[in-house]
This record gives sequence, C-alpha cells and structure tokens, in this order.
Amino acid sequence: MEEAEEQETRSLEESTDESEEEESEEEPKLKYERLSNGVTEILQKDAASCMTVHDKFLALGTHYGKVYLLDVQGNITQKFDVSPVKINQISLDESGEHMGVCSEDGKVQVFGLYSGEEFHETFDCPIKIIAVHPHFVRSSCKQFVTGGKKLRLFERSWMNRWKSSVLHEGEGNIRSVKWRGHLIAWANNMGVKIFDITSKQRITNVPRDDVSLRPDMYPCSLCWKDGVTLIIGWGTSITICSVKERHASEMRDLPSRYVEIVSQFETEFYISGLAPLCDQLAVLSYVKEVSEKMEREYCARPRLDIIQPLPETCEEISSDALTVRGFQENECRDYHLEYSEGESLFYIVSPRDVVVAKERDQDDHIDWLLEKKKYEEALMAAEISQRNIKRHKILDIGLAYINHLVEKGEYDIAARKCQKILGKNAALWEYEVYKFKEIGQLKAISPYLPRGDPVLKPLIYEMILHEFLESDYEGFATLIREWPGNLYNNSVIVQAVRDHLKKDSQNKTLLKTLAELYTYDKNYGNALEIYLTLRHKDVFQLIHKHNLFSSIKDKIVLLMDFDSEKAVDMLLDNEDKISIKKVVEELEDRPELQHVYLHKLFKRDHHKGQRYHEKQISLYAEYDRPNLLPFLRDSTHCPLEKALEICQQRNFVEETVYLLSRMGNSRSALKMIMEELHDVDKAIEFAKEQDDGELWEDLILYSIDKPPFITGLLNNIGTHVDPILLIHRIKEGMEIPSLRDSLVKILQDYNLQILLREGCKKILVADSLSLLKKMHRTQMKGVLVDEENICESCLSPILPADAAKPFSVVVFHCRHMFHKECLPVSGVNSTQYCNICSAKNRGPGSVILDMKK
Repeated sequence: MEEAEEQETRSLEESTDESEEEESEEEPKLKYERLSNGVTEILQKDAASCMTVHDKFLALGTHYGKVYLLDVQGNITQKFDVSPVKINQISLDESGEHMGVCSEDGKVQVFGLYSGEEFHETFDCPIKIIAVHPHFVRSSCKQFVTGGKKLRLFERSWMNRWKSSVLHEGEGNIRSVKWRGHLIAWANNMGVKIFDITSKQRITNVPRDDVSLRPDMYPCSLCWKDGVTLIIGWGTSITICSVKERHASEMRDLPSRYVEIVSQFETEFYISGLAPLCDQLAVLSYVKEVSEKMEREYCARPRLDIIQPLPETCEEISSDALTVRGFQENECRDYHLEYSEGESLFYIVSPRDVVVAKERDQDDHIDWLLEKKKYEEALMAAEISQRNIKRHKILDIGLAYINHLVEKGEYDIAARKCQKILGKNAALWEYEVYKFKEIGQLKAISPYLPRGDPVLKPLIYEMILHEFLESDYEGFATLIREWPGNLYNNSVIVQAVRDHLKKDSQNKTLLKTLAELYTYDKNYGNALEIYLTLRHKDVFQLIHKHNLFSSIKDKIVLLMDFDSEKAVDMLLDNEDKISIKKVVEELEDRPELQHVYLHKLFKRDHHKGQRYHEKQISLYAEYDRPNLLPFLRDSTHCPLEKALEICQQRNFVEETVYLLSRMGNSRSALKMIMEELHDVDKAIEFAKEQDDGELWEDLILYSIDKPPFITGLLNNIGTHVDPILLIHRIKEGMEIPSLRDSLVKILQDYNLQILLREGCKKILVADSLSLLKKMHRTQMKGVLVDEENICESCLSPILPADAAKPFSVVVFHCRHMFHKECLPVSGVNSTQYCNICSAKNRGPGSVILDMKK
C-alpha cells in the first residue's frame, strides 16, 4: 500500500513539473548534470553527508565515516577511513593542501594532504562542524575551530603543541560555521555570531527570526559573499549583513567593527543552502506540497532559485525544480549547497545524489533556442559568438533552420536563407536544390541560386529552367535574362524552347527568349530575324553591340518598317559598313522610305547624296512638299529645269516662282505671283529682293487698275521707288481703299527719312568736331628730343656734342626733326612743311617748335 502511494506521488510530481517546464518560455540561467563515475559507485553503497569544494578537487564525506577526494568529473582520486560513523563536516584551506574533518563520534582530524603534519583529537560529544583557517598553509595561521556544544579555537603554539580556547558556549549546539579572512561566523540555536580572530572580539549577534522551527531539522545556512558581506539563510528568511569599520571617535569600549543589515526578506520555501552569484544569490530550497488525491503532505523536488536581493524583498530571476534521487525521503537538513567561486559551479548534495549546476554558456543558450525552435535567434547567437561556441557549428544550425522553415511550408524564406547559410558551399547548394525538387518547390529557390562564386553543375540550372518552361513562360524568360549563359548548356535549352514553340509558334515570350538564347550562343542571324519579326526594341542594340551590319543588308526594309527614325540614324552612322547606294537600292520599291532616308542624308550633308538630288525632287513633291522649297534652296546639285518641270506639272506656285527667279526669269516669276497668288505683299517682297527697276515698273503697270494692289504699293513702295511715279499714273476717279492712310504713311516715311538724314548730319558734325579737338590736343603735346634723335636731312645727331654752343632745331608735328640750317630757305611769310611728309604725300606738317640756344 505504501509503495502504491509513493508511486502515485512520484507520478504526480513528475507530471506537474513537466507541465511547468512546457509552459515556461524563459530561458533557465543554470544547467544541471549529475555527478557520476566514482560518486555513483559510492552512493550505491553509502550516503553522502557533507561535501566541500575546492578549485582543484572535491571532498565528499559519507554516513559510513569515509572521506573521498574526487576530481571535477566525480572520479575517486583518494580515500580516507576517518570514522565508523557519519562525517559531519569537511573543511579545506584556500590552498587545498590541508583538510579538517569531524564526525558524529567526536573525532576531529586536521592533516596535510601532501605533508606529514597531523592533528587528532576525540571529544566526548559529537562534533558538528569544523573550519580551518583559510591560510592554514602559513605557519602563523595554524588555527581551526570546532563546534559541538562549544565553539573551540585550536592554535598551534611555538612548541608545536596545540592549545584550545572556548570562543562561545551555552546556546545549544554549534551547527554551522564559515571562516573568511579574519572573521568567523557561526550559528547556534539562538542566532548567528561573528568573531574577529585578530582582535579576539565578538562583533555582533543576529538572532534568528522563526524560533518555532527546530534548528536541527532546519539548520542555518551561512556564506561569505566577500570579506565583509555575510549572507544568512534560516527557515524562510534571508538576511544580508555587512561588516563595517567603526569610527575611532565611536569606539570607546566597543569593538572596532560593527555589522549593518543591508537586506532582509522572506522566501516561499525553506532554505537548505546559499551561494553568491555576482550581485545575485543562488538559493537551494526545500519544498513541501500537499497532494489533493492523497490529502497528505509530501516532499517535493528541491528548487534552485536565482534571486536578486532588494532591501526588503527580492526579485526572482529563475527557478528550477531539481530531480535528485530519493528526494521524497529527504528533509531540509539533508540538502547542502556548495559552490566553487572561481568557476561559478554549484553542487547540490543530497544523501543519494550530487547534482552540479553551472552557469549556462553560449552553447547552452543555443541549445535552449533550438529546443524552443527559435532557429533564427540561435543562428544569430552563433554568428555573434562563433569564437566562444564549442559544441555547435553555424552551418549545422543554419541547415536545421532551413529544414524547419521547409517543414512549416515557408519555402520562400527557406530559399532566401540558403544564400546566407550555404554561402559558397556548392555541394550543399546542390543537396538543397534536390530537396526543394522533391517537394516541388524549385521555383522558390531559383531566385537565390549562386551565379558566380560558386557555380553549380549545369544540370542544376537546366533542371530549374525546365521546371519554369513547363509552367511559367514569363518566369523562364526572366531567368534567361538574369542568369549568365555559361551556367547551363545553351543548346539543350534552345532545343527545349523549340519543342515548346511547335505547340505555340506565335508565343512572343518564347520567341523573345529564344532570340536571347541565340544571342548567348552567338547565333546573331537567327536572333536578329526573331527580333525583327517581333519588332522588338532591342534589335538596334543587338546590331550595334555585335556589329551585325552584314546581316541586315537584305533586311533594311524590315528595319525601316519597324522604326524608320532609328533605322535611318543607324544606317547613316555606319555608311562605311552599308553604303548609301546599297540602301537606296534596297528601298527602290518603297519610295516613301527611300525619301525618309535621303531626306535625313541631305540634312546631314548637302553633298553626299548629290547623285540622288534629281530623284529627290519627285520624292519631295510626292511625300513631303513642305520640305521641297527648302531642298531647292539648299541644293546646289539639283537640275533646275527638271525641278521646274515637276513643279509646273503639279502647279506648285511658290516653288515655280523660286525656280524662275533662280533661273533669271524674274519677270515671269513676278507675273506668276500676281496672277496665280494674287499676293501684292509677296510681289512687293519679291521685287525688293530682286532690286530691279524694270520689275517695279511691271508691278506698277499690273497694279494700276487694281485698287487693292495700289494700296499695297502705296504702303510699301516709298522706301524703294519714288511714290510720285505711281501716284501720277492713278486714274482720276478711281476709288482706292484707305488712300488717305496710305498717303499719310508716305508722308510719315518721307519725314522719317528727313529726320534720319538730319540726325546723321548732326552725328557726323559732332564726330568731326570731337576728332578735330582730339587731334589738336595731340599736336599740342610736347616732343622729346634727346641724343638718340637725328636730323632727317644730314642724318647727324640732332643735338650737338657740346651743349654749350648755340644751336637751332626745327621739329614738325609729324615728329621729323631737322637742323635749321639743313632746311631750304623759304619766303618771309611763307609756311614751311616737312620735306619728307610732303614728298610721300602723307600730308603737310607744320612747324611746332623752333629750338635755339
């Protein structure tokens, strides 16, 4: 019956914990593993009673009085038979070279693990605790304390003898002690005390909160966070104390140090052990729960909580229920929490099991993300910490992520992730492509396939192209445009497209794609033929890019029909490849296209196509009359007689007038303007251009009996012909429209001419006067005469060598200089001129200076 109840309790516990874990979405802060190997062998025959942790090894005490030294994997390295009964406490110094052991039968041993020194003592009562000095290896620190009913301090004297002294007694059994530096903290039935070993003074007493709990069943847990911070856990209460130095002025008879409570709060469960974790706490909790089915209290799995202490409360960071062997039979006192400060390792010790808790590293974080199917976060974490992860590979995580996306049906995302995850691994790419083929999703991965580095097998690309060709012509065309032609066997794809065109020969998408494939294969002739059939805009680019002018000599009409402007520009830009003669011959049956070509040629160069100018007259007359007259005016190679004949046949008056005037038959041209066009303004303009008096006479004679023409002549003739000649010929009584206005205009034009003449006269006089004044100012300026000047007559220096002698010099305004005696003598009142200037007819120069001395 009892076994059935236990089985039901166990199944209830496990199902409850599993449901809690499934609902939890927060990542645990610690990971757990059972200490096995030698520990498993020990605990199959014995039970653990205590354990102490050092950075180098572990020391495990059992109920049968054995002490085992273990490595961190749990392998036994050394064994000590200390006592036939339970080992209560093991203590190690910081060096790990000395060990203290106490047992239930009162035995106390302190010995060196690597030396011969040893202390043995047996007391008449159970010794519950022992703590050796942290620096016991030093000769000056050979001290340890033991606790039963009394707390004793043992010290080795100078004679190598051990002496003991009682530090405390009278408050029940000493059940816990922790030594850090010069401070010893211990707990008895009444509370926690701290003793300063240096000053031999007790600093403080921290009473326990819940005195209703039996101290032997719910012992106190002590740990030093650092040299001055003590953490106390007792029952459900946690107290954090700080040892501080007392100010000298406050000492008097008080200890030099005092304790301040920094934080104090309650927890939900009973505390079995404490350990610091940075600024947080690891708390091992003993849990009791009530079964609703059995209606009785049972021991649940212990919990290891990470909490953040606050002044009056705490914040839970994580909480893990631990599966330890035999937890249903354990009490609060059966659990211990030991820790290794250097590596943040926590050991949960129970009679039948030892569980190691470690801070989770990046590999553990990735494990948790993968377990929760958070593959993208796992991949990102691995990439960020790729130097620190040991058990995971980025590629493996990425492949798992791709598989997960495929299983969820997110094919496009999975294909997109392949680019980043697979990178340049061609083998993996091919493997993934075949996987996508199996699920019918080749189209999803096609946009992301590598196209350069690496390049996959041609079969891979051909397989995808065939997939598109069967169901999506547009997608197939897109891939052909985007993928380089060297990725696949071009001839295989060309044949596949041809096979499909047999079913749908007019499909423009397939035809265009086939042309592109021909282009990749350098089969430009076939490509060009398809482009021209489709009238595709890329035909001209294809011709230029691949120099296909030899292939288009018989396709000029098709090109012109497609886009005459682009075709003509291309043909004219490449005359050296396709001659003008060849183009004209090809367009012989399409004169309208021939005209477009020759017109553009004439615009570029009036002389290149001179042999076709006669032909162009008819082409312009037929297809482009507005440009006929400009052509006749600009062409110097056009046969005028032929042009005149064509224009007269078609009754092109303006063109005929121009040709008649150009051929010198101005009178016939004028007559045509007046008789055919009846445009007096044009006739007057023509007469002005020719500037021929006979034309004006013909114009007046023709207009004399036509009042509208007379009005036009009166308005425009004034500046070219004397209006009196016209006015005298007007018959009396003839009504002339707007005669008064015309006469007024003639008078105004005459006045305007008078004003212009007067204005010109004034400007001329003003300019003459201004220039005269300028000349006068110039002539009034002095002339420099020095030793370099010579007489223009005798060619001797103008100045004498001896300046003291008298001399006379004549200087003209033309800058010619003479000795006075070198000039010919003239009359008394006669004006003398420069002989040189007079001889050259350059105008007279008058004397400006007569220098004497």
